[in-house]
Amino acid sequence: MPTPSNETAVASAARLSGARLSSVLYDVLKTRLLEGTYSAGERIIVEQIRREFDVSKQPVMDALRRLAADRLVAIIPQSGIEVLSYTHREVEDFYLLFGDFEGTIAAVAAARRTDAQLRELQRVSTEVEALLRSNDPTARAHGYRVHNREFHAVIHAMAHSRIMEETSQRMWDMSDFLINTAGIANPLSDALPQRQCDHDEIAEAIHNRDEERARESMRRHIIGTVDLIDGETQVESA
Repeated sequence: MPTPSNETAVASAARLSGARLSSVLYDVLKTRLLEGTYSAGERIIVEQIRREFDVSKQPVMDALRRLAADRLVAIIPQSGIEVLSYTHREVEDFYLLFGDFEGTIAAVAAARRTDAQLRELQRVSTEVEALLRSNDPTARAHGYRVHNREFHAVIHAMAHSRIMEETSQRMWDMSDFLINTAGIANPLSDALPQRQCDHDEIAEAIHNRDEERARESMRRHIIGTVDLIDGETQVESA
């Protein structure tokens, strides 16, 4: 579902125009895709979106074209809009690439981090730890998605590399998309203890400026997402 800030933007969307309106719609629809409001292969009805936000078709299509460029939806001529679906091999390939990339960022972060950034990483880690005490699987799943992104964003900042950070954000969007459109209820909720153990290991390596351990711990953490998706998908279909 849209975040509170997006809800506010939606309420005033019809009063915007041109590129601004298109950007609002893009942000809202992208949030829905990353949160799992839509499933892989699901059709997105342009007319429904147009009526929901009381806007013309043009800004809706502009937003959807941007999402198509992000490889989150497909615009099929004479057919409509469809949430993209990826094969298991494609998902594996993505996480292999993603794991290597994030591992590199973690190694650089270990070399360049500041003490203030270490304190910020611990603060976010405490937020994730608090989720372990929740008995609400929906709150755990949503909270982990939000705070997990924060945790890794702090590590990106530690690298002090705009190119690394901006490239990584696009890959994190794809990761959230793949996890949350897989048809799993409350994804990764049950995996929180293991994921937090991974975070602790990564944070310790960065704290100790152990570049190789940071690289390998991060790489293993990211690539391990495939097994978690597979395991939860099998449980859902059992």
